[in-house]
Amino acid sequence: MNQPVRTGSGVTGEAISLGVLTDMTGPFKGTSVLRIRGYELYLDQVNKRGGVCGRRIELKQKDHAYDVQKALDGYFELEPQVLGFIDVTGGPMTAAVEPDLMQTRALTVPGSWAASLLGNPHMMIVGTTYDLDIINGLDHYKRKGSLNTGDTIGHLHLRGSFGDNALEGSRFVAENWDMKVAEQAVTETTANLATQIAALKAADAKVLVLSLTPPQTAAAVGIAAQLGWTVPILSSAVSYDPAIMQSPVAGVFAKQVLLTAPVAPWSADAQGVRELRDGYLQRWPNEPGSLNTVHGYTVALAYVAVLEKACERKDLTRDGMLRAFHETNAIDTLGLTGQLRFSLVGRPSATQSYMSRPDAAVPGTLKVEQGLFESDLVKLKGTRAR
Repeated sequence: MNQPVRTGSGVTGEAISLGVLTDMTGPFKGTSVLRIRGYELYLDQVNKRGGVCGRRIELKQKDHAYDVQKALDGYFELEPQVLGFIDVTGGPMTAAVEPDLMQTRALTVPGSWAASLLGNPHMMIVGTTYDLDIINGLDHYKRKGSLNTGDTIGHLHLRGSFGDNALEGSRFVAENWDMKVAEQAVTETTANLATQIAALKAADAKVLVLSLTPPQTAAAVGIAAQLGWTVPILSSAVSYDPAIMQSPVAGVFAKQVLLTAPVAPWSADAQGVRELRDGYLQRWPNEPGSLNTVHGYTVALAYVAVLEKACERKDLTRDGMLRAFHETNAIDTLGLTGQLRFSLVGRPSATQSYMSRPDAAVPGTLKVEQGLFESDLVKLKGTRAR
């Protein structure tokens, strides 16, 4: 006799509901909408082959416009209706809902790679954390000869989990390679970055690292160009919006900026990305995809892998999902990201990064400069963490 599947919040006999709490009208709207396309595509493919445990997977979405109160209101409306959250976007928003997640035990993917979230057993961080991304990126510049012993790294960052964690990467590099870090901090509402860029230029930084919102990143690169500052620039992928390559600073981005990311850009030649592109172009032939689309697709792949493990154990409750999550030790994403491993509590699920250059002529506006790569310093940091 077949054992019935245990179910809980967000699961009926026909469907599994997952929550999306994101910014569709605020500073991260461009990246959020493209990421949702990635979720939709992968889940559509899963549903076409019968779903999970005979149930189709559906998304329930709320826009918080990067406002904490709106995020809380949206979260408390969605939480009883969903099994878990495939997306909670924004560091302040994630921090606001995190205490309740500890009580409700809903498996949640933050729209973030902040290392500070690794200690929460309910958070699924899909890919390399911000600090490791920056270490991998700065290693790339060192191997190219742009950084040398005694040099200064200039880092302009947002205060909060994203920027602070990215800054940890620059500090770790400086500590281990006998370099210095010149730091400038801003908030999401800081509009004029001229003072900060000028200060980092005056510090004679050899590489400029930016951990900002996409509009701020465009502004910072433009200010550097106005000052005639032509140093290499390193930015986390979350700070980049493809629309930048239709702006007046597109040429500067193409020349000076390197993006470091846990997931592949849209134009990558990895098998997983090729399969994604084929499916996407069939469904949305007139819409361009981006790295953010790849991110969403990868997150959906990882979440479904955990769902399928929970299904095998006949337990689609929140506790069943958490057990399946913590026992997932190898997901091969076919190059969408490094191999994912969620079974090491408190450790990143992957440690490799892609390096890409903005290029308006390339689909998705990013061209791979270096495939998945892990710096020896990342290995060292992992050893120290143990």
